[in-house]
Amino acid sequence: MAENTRVMKAAGVVGAATLLSRILGFIRDAVIAWYFGAGMSSDAFIAAFRIPNLLRRLFAEGTLSSAFIPVFTRYLVRRGQDEALHMARSAFRLLAVLLILVSIGGILLSPWIVKLLAPGFAAQKQALTVTLTRLMFPYIFFIGLVALCMGVLNVLGHFAAPALAPALLNVAIIGSVLAICPSLHTPAVGLALGVILGGVLQLFLQLPVLWRKGVRFWDKAPWFHPGLKQVGTLMPPVILGGAVYQINIVAGTIMGSLLTQGSVSYLYYADRLVQFPLGVFAIAAATAVLPSLSRQAAAEDHAAFKGTFSQALKLVFFISMPAMMGLIVLREPIVALLFQRGEFDAVATRLTAQALLYYSLGLGAFSAVRIVAATFFAMQDTRTPLIMAALSILANIVLGLALMNPLSHSGLALATSLASILNLALMIVALKRKLGSLGWKSIARSFSRTLVSASVMGLTVWAARLAIIPAQSLSLAGLSGGVAGCVAVGIGTYGAVSYILKSPELEFVGTEVRRGLGRK
Repeated sequence: MAENTRVMKAAGVVGAATLLSRILGFIRDAVIAWYFGAGMSSDAFIAAFRIPNLLRRLFAEGTLSSAFIPVFTRYLVRRGQDEALHMARSAFRLLAVLLILVSIGGILLSPWIVKLLAPGFAAQKQALTVTLTRLMFPYIFFIGLVALCMGVLNVLGHFAAPALAPALLNVAIIGSVLAICPSLHTPAVGLALGVILGGVLQLFLQLPVLWRKGVRFWDKAPWFHPGLKQVGTLMPPVILGGAVYQINIVAGTIMGSLLTQGSVSYLYYADRLVQFPLGVFAIAAATAVLPSLSRQAAAEDHAAFKGTFSQALKLVFFISMPAMMGLIVLREPIVALLFQRGEFDAVATRLTAQALLYYSLGLGAFSAVRIVAATFFAMQDTRTPLIMAALSILANIVLGLALMNPLSHSGLALATSLASILNLALMIVALKRKLGSLGWKSIARSFSRTLVSASVMGLTVWAARLAIIPAQSLSLAGLSGGVAGCVAVGIGTYGAVSYILKSPELEFVGTEVRRGLGRK
């Protein structure tokens, strides 16, 4: 229970910081939608931004850390802090050199990368996408180093600064739209400059915290620490095994570029809405649970390891399932509230909401995969997630090609959800074979209670939507009030049904919230 409390506290810190970042992210997307709409410039920026954004999610949201943290933790537990920090300093220097080379290579290869990512773009749109990609590629240097700082700080018990870093990226992009884009002949270039500024700010946020923790990357250390060989061995399968959702999103962008103009934008804005609960809850939980699982694996405390996994999975389902129902029922009012203004019209709202429906169906699987993958990574087993990831990516491509004609861009969103559900099922079967009993009956009972509570909530919110949000257009204030009212009804209903069903997760969350308020 003490370890579960530690995980819950860390997840709360990460979740709160991520909530701020996601809110700023919605403001960022609303500003971009207002200024650029869903046309050539927005499609070009979104396609170009997929590369640094993918790497941000790979690195800043846990994949690099998933390879680094278990090895770093093992050195910390078994050989002491001095040796672990030697490894961290070596990793920082070596990674910096590699990232410089990757950035230079990416700038040179941008025309071919864009042709791969957006083969259906016309010549003018493709040229703009190449320009934006070249401008944004150095962001990879900054976000890669931020990822390493995140791993070090999380193992040392600090979660706030790494979790707050994405907020600075959003602030920089918002500022670029308002202050830089209007003065440029090609306004989308201002967005790329904002991305680079955001990367610089994110890295400099970490350095003072590392200093206070006694970590100084410029202190003496070997260029290549023995532990880095193990990290390097884990990295390739971890990248593929832990980032299936992001890779599938990129595959959707590639296929979406072959559809009508605006399809890439519709998929992007719908994905951003799914990323809100995914980032605030699932990624926060996975970020918090990985150091705990790694400590327990290093200490060979198998009972505690299984208990931590079981509790984390139950809590992720408990939070992600009502979020899924809410997005499905309120998809069109939410899209209209956040994005429908300026160049983003009612047609764009309807088409984005269609994609959101199909993305939302996979939210529970997207969330749970993060916990299951973190469990494999804590045990330094990367082969299993790698195999499951390859199957999921293959399924996503096959399903996307089959569904994109009858369902257009919505078919690509549905393919991503179905592929993630397959990935989760395969990983759970593999984990059961590897570890045996993990309290699966208890997890199944918890999931059943959660599903019933979320379903009742969904029906109640649907009825509230019919009553509060009429079919005709509302003012921004009226729409805001209607969505807020439906959300309040949903939260109240979900809490009440969970209480009636005596959900242990509701009690645990309530206890931790009261404990946190008591400390304040």
